[in-house]
Amino acid sequence: MEPGPLATLALGFLLGMEHALDADHVVAVSTMVSRHRSLSRSSLVGIFWGLGHTGTLFLVGVAVILFKVKIPERLALSMEFAVGVVLVALGASVLWGFLQPRVHAHVHRHGGEIHIHFHSHAGGEHHDHEHPSAAYGRSVLVGMVHGLAGSAALMLLILTTIRDPQVGLLYILVFGAGSILGMLGISGLLGVPFVLTAERFAGIHRGLRMAAGTASILYGAWIMVSTGVGRSLLRSLG
Repeated sequence: MEPGPLATLALGFLLGMEHALDADHVVAVSTMVSRHRSLSRSSLVGIFWGLGHTGTLFLVGVAVILFKVKIPERLALSMEFAVGVVLVALGASVLWGFLQPRVHAHVHRHGGEIHIHFHSHAGGEHHDHEHPSAAYGRSVLVGMVHGLAGSAALMLLILTTIRDPQVGLLYILVFGAGSILGMLGISGLLGVPFVLTAERFAGIHRGLRMAAGTASILYGAWIMVSTGVGRSLLRSLG
């Protein structure tokens, strides 16, 4: 007996929450939240990641349901490889921030006169001047890349078993809502140690950020090697 629409949608929501726990998702988000000093911004990173992820899945799902498009295995492997590249880039951007000296100018007015002084944040002290829109835009793009990789591709296979197109499209949205909620919780939890150490424990904070960046590079490199060599993606492209 086939499960009813409500059971199917409930399963999709739970699978979406579980999908947020994929290792590559957690590594990517931990690297991005390490840039922030507030839990609200850390949590928004997860929300925007989920929006980008769901947007890609919905567009591809429409193609699968309405136009019976099949996702080629090479494309799925290519997107997994792209996830590895993204993780390496995210980790490298964090570590590069500690290697690059940063000098900022500040303007002050004393007795009607304007004074400008400069100070350096060399040595890796956290001083985040990144505009929130840039950070959230990055989260959306990373989520979009994840939208066709890993277990997301398995979710698209489930769509081929759903006969009602409306239920299929609703399934994608429910799955996406589950992944957004799951990633909201994860990004908030991951942001706690970075927020707590940002002001009072600069050395620990710096170590946590470097650990997050290094983990992202190593895991991204492993994905690239396992996908490109272990699963023969590079050979098939040649």
